[in-house]
Amino acid sequence: MLHNIVIVLHRPRDVRNIGAVVRAMKNMGFARLRLVDPAPFDMADIGGIAHRSEDVTTAMEVFPDLASALADMHYVVGTSARPHGGRAPRADVAALAGELLARAASGPVAMLFGPEDNGLDTAALDRCHALLSLPCDPDYPSLNLAQAALLTLYELRQAALGAPPPPQARVAAPAADLDRAMELVGAALRAIGFHKSGDGAATERALRALLMRAAPDARELALVGAIAREIVKLRR
Repeated sequence: MLHNIVIVLHRPRDVRNIGAVVRAMKNMGFARLRLVDPAPFDMADIGGIAHRSEDVTTAMEVFPDLASALADMHYVVGTSARPHGGRAPRADVAALAGELLARAASGPVAMLFGPEDNGLDTAALDRCHALLSLPCDPDYPSLNLAQAALLTLYELRQAALGAPPPPQARVAAPAADLDRAMELVGAALRAIGFHKSGDGAATERALRALLMRAAPDARELALVGAIAREIVKLRR
């Protein structure tokens, strides 16, 4: 199941941190890495930090934006200490690790880490089904990127080694399906004049958060989209 867990680094700024994450992945048995809009870097610098990591770096994928990087992911967990969209970050890392392995048995799961300076922004958190906050001393809670990755991957590895095969979880729809459904919902809301003032971004963000918490499957999202399309047709 570890092969179905994808590590996603959003806008990493320092190649040393990328290399340290690659090393953590090799230590813990993870192989799939995606970089989103990274600062320019030399691949040789990664090799200098994470020796014998060519299998990870050769397969590493680079994306221009988060939407394309997460498009085929069925579940996304973001690392953040900030509550967002009605969801409080979870600190029960071991319990969450078991849940993620169950989901990974059915489809790809993304572990999303933010930039070194400010972490994940609001737009990135909008794309997360769940949030994880590693329990640290409240007087000094900040972890660097590689530390956060290593601790998270360690818990996932421990869960994989110490637990019986998890039951197959319901397969959530890929992120790209959710994006399409939200486009249709937004069009329907505009068609009925729901947004009395402003552009309705806050309302649509709240609806997206609701769907993210529910983690609907492809059939359920198709139903949402079909209803939205019918609303638009009726208003023409």
